[in-house]
Amino acid sequence: MFRSSVAAAGTFLTRHCRRTSHGACGTGIRMFSSVSDPEIKVCIVGSGPAGFYTAQHLLKYHKSTVIDIYEKQPVPFGLVRFGVAPDHPEVKNVVNAFTQTALQVRCSFHGNITVGKDVSIEELKQAYHVLVLSYGAETNRLLGIPGENLQGVYSASSLVGWYNGLPENRHLNPELNNETAVILGHGNVALDIARILLSPIDMLKKTDITAHSLEALQNSKVKRVVIVGRRGPLQVAFTIKELREMIKLPDTRLLYDPSDFEGLKHTVKDLPRPRRRLIELMIKAALEMNSEKEAENRGAATKEWCLRFLRSPLQIIPSDDGKRVGGIRLSVTKLEGSAESAKAIQTEDIEDLECGLVLSSIGYKSHPIDPSVPFDQREGLIPNKLGRVLHAPGICPVSFSGWKKIDCFEVAKGKKAGKPREKLIMLDLVSYWNCQPWSPPSTWLVVSLLE
Repeated sequence: MFRSSVAAAGTFLTRHCRRTSHGACGTGIRMFSSVSDPEIKVCIVGSGPAGFYTAQHLLKYHKSTVIDIYEKQPVPFGLVRFGVAPDHPEVKNVVNAFTQTALQVRCSFHGNITVGKDVSIEELKQAYHVLVLSYGAETNRLLGIPGENLQGVYSASSLVGWYNGLPENRHLNPELNNETAVILGHGNVALDIARILLSPIDMLKKTDITAHSLEALQNSKVKRVVIVGRRGPLQVAFTIKELREMIKLPDTRLLYDPSDFEGLKHTVKDLPRPRRRLIELMIKAALEMNSEKEAENRGAATKEWCLRFLRSPLQIIPSDDGKRVGGIRLSVTKLEGSAESAKAIQTEDIEDLECGLVLSSIGYKSHPIDPSVPFDQREGLIPNKLGRVLHAPGICPVSFSGWKKIDCFEVAKGKKAGKPREKLIMLDLVSYWNCQPWSPPSTWLVVSLLE
């Protein structure tokens, strides 16, 4: 019954507990659930969108279900907090619904707990009837080309985590001292990153972007962003919303090669409406490049961006000292097949592009959470739902009420800076809040957090 209702959230393990008179499993492990002896006890590992949507469904349609959500970060919401671009606050409104779910009496949130480290899958299987693994795909896909480890080459997820306040990416310190950045990939994340790199600082100051990344972007020398894809305009993965935002970006000119769109007008009419509108917008932007108004805008702009089609990375070219990025070598590709299913085939033609920053936005893959779990990469999803832990030494779980304290502090701090919130990053302060009676942290504690 439950297997079909939440299969979309990730890999699923189920096991019935043998209860003793002490309310524990037959193995002697104490029950993790926060409510004693419910009919169905469900543990969701991961508190991102998929995890919360799973919880919402179960709470609504299965009244005897009690849910515990485990999250390795001390704060909930996964990609909504750490993945959505700072200038897309409307997308983050979903946290209001997630909050209402977490506040229900049959649902408990437990942050700052890493499944597979602080608590094992086997322990969870003993404690719950149903275990939903919704912990996400957080490992980056590698380019697999020479020079990938040079300074100045980063994954898209690392940069996004850097400006969104993901603790492990706080000290990324990306190379922003060169005028040209190259982004590999034609998806929404690629356009999000390009927009953040080129947006006026006054626009970013009004978002919840982290203070350290805002300062770095304010001093950035990046003025040109080249967004590279292996295939053509018909195969791009970004949506029309992201494209419109890039086209309308202030003080920024768009560079298109009209030849990329030759012959597409006849093909476009047969495409599904969303895809057709997207391609028509690209064609329109390309054909209007030489209009008087566009020429005036291009002449006044200080920054520029372009979409580069039919190019595949061959090598990251090192700088003169051999340590940093000096450029990128691209293979010219050709398409085999038609429309969105066309495949890119490398040719012998190559092209070198000088740049000082390379960002790989070619997707993610999941990772095994525990040796006892059969690993299926296709099942891995980013949302995270976590259950209630035994309070083992060195483990300090963060409850949802603890998160609300963090939330209030972030919002209040952001209000003083004219922002929606100022994200706190370090885990020590979070643990302090959760394990001690609540009081506003002292100045030295906040300073140490942001250093």
